Amino acid sequence: MEDHKGGTASSEGGQGVRQVTLLEHLIELRNRLLRCFAAIGVGFFISYAFAERLLGILLEPLSRVLPEGTGLIALTLPEKFFTVMKLAFVCGIFVASPYIFYQLWKFVGPGLYREERRMVFPAALASAVFFACGALFGYYVVFPFGFKFFVDYAADLVTIMPTVGDYFSLAVTLLLAFGLIFNLPVAIFFLARMGVVTNASLRKFRRWAVLLAFIAAAVLTPTPDAVNQLLMAGPIIILYEVGIWVAYFVGRKKKPATEPSPAETPPDAPPDAPPDAPKTQE
Repeated sequence: MEDHKGGTASSEGGQGVRQVTLLEHLIELRNRLLRCFAAIGVGFFISYAFAERLLGILLEPLSRVLPEGTGLIALTLPEKFFTVMKLAFVCGIFVASPYIFYQLWKFVGPGLYREERRMVFPAALASAVFFACGALFGYYVVFPFGFKFFVDYAADLVTIMPTVGDYFSLAVTLLLAFGLIFNLPVAIFFLARMGVVTNASLRKFRRWAVLLAFIAAAVLTPTPDAVNQLLMAGPIIILYEVGIWVAYFVGRKKKPATEPSPAETPPDAPPDAPPDAPKTQE
């Protein structure tokens, strides 16, 4: 079998073509990380051209519920500038994410089995779709309820004047939290395929999962009211139930080996002849 330059596994997957030293792995990892950083830089400059418009979209849920005549403020001169820069950086990561995933795949792909390689791209696509759904759910459903609660709670006592930097940090944290939470079925799928969890174990852990869902919602949601906590805990519980069904169907593919039926087992002797039957002479 021929050696491939920089290769760590054959096309059959899982079998090493040649031994690669740790230094070679580190050099390859450094080169791919540099390419990822360069792609993020390109994505940053592309996103910076639309950063003002993106910031307006991000601020819209809060701007709708603020009292008339009020708006977001900046306590320091460069606060808005750095907020726009951070927004462009976050968007640049999303823009460069396909190339980042490609570099990650080129680094770990040769060491995967053929079946694992077939699972990578569907899993990556599903993760991206679920993450986008979670972020959209937080933006269109949770943000209006949560921000309205804060504004209505303090409207009679103080004037709401949030800073653009604090709002950006809160909004991005919540969007990332909802995006990761919505990837729960994908994570359960991989754990079930590896045999870490099963349909029965997930059903047995259901009560604790509900409790942990409400604890996570209480920590991650910006408001202490029950409505907004339900808006986060509800999807977690629903996605956990979806994960149970995912584990059920994944588990059905692995059937235990069964003994052959009597009809399939060839008899040792003819059924009509006894074992001690005398031999016939010609």
